[in-house]
Amino acid sequence: MRHQINHSPSYSLLEITLASGEKMVSDAGAMAWMDPDIKVKTNTRGGVFRGLKRALLAGESFFQNTYTADRDGSQIHLAPGPAGDIRHLAMSGEELFLQKGAYLASSEGVTIDSKFGGLKGFFNEGLFILRATGHGDLFFNSYGDIQMIEVSGEYVIDNGYAVAWESTLDYRLTKAGKIRSFLFSDQIVLRFSGHGRVWVQSRSPHSFASWIYPYRRKKSSSN
Repeated sequence: MRHQINHSPSYSLLEITLASGEKMVSDAGAMAWMDPDIKVKTNTRGGVFRGLKRALLAGESFFQNTYTADRDGSQIHLAPGPAGDIRHLAMSGEELFLQKGAYLASSEGVTIDSKFGGLKGFFNEGLFILRATGHGDLFFNSYGDIQMIEVSGEYVIDNGYAVAWESTLDYRLTKAGKIRSFLFSDQIVLRFSGHGRVWVQSRSPHSFASWIYPYRRKKSSSN
């Protein structure tokens, strides 16, 4: 499998070139265009229970698509939903955690499952994440540019900006300030400790939703 990430970081597009018989897996809605000699199989990958966990707990697609090339050099292009960056990680048996919505595609040898990351903070704010394990290529996406941070000790990231992190890091979901400040839009944050890498995005979909909310169309009231 060969890959190229085009138009990074604003509107990234993933170009995958497959050898004959080679397979890759993606989120069900990620395919933008592809050669006609690529066969597509849609299933839950891992069974109904694993598919339900991904869909209900982590907000991912219930189904995933597996693409198989019939000839050398077959190409497929994948586009994530948000306007942002795509990163590649070569997995060699380690474990990586992804925020919901960050998974784009992977080799057949990479397994994607959901994980409950803890129940912390005000109003029982929960964290459901994706867990990637196995061997092969993993591609994840963001809203905005992706920056990688080497954590050694402690680090705090707003929950809306975290994209992925290594399992060598301990983490917990909490609020940044006291309860009173939380009532006035205080942040929910991830507090990391240990040694490992974290990938963050330069924009937050939650912040964008809050910014655009006052401009929404409203129904006119009538007597």
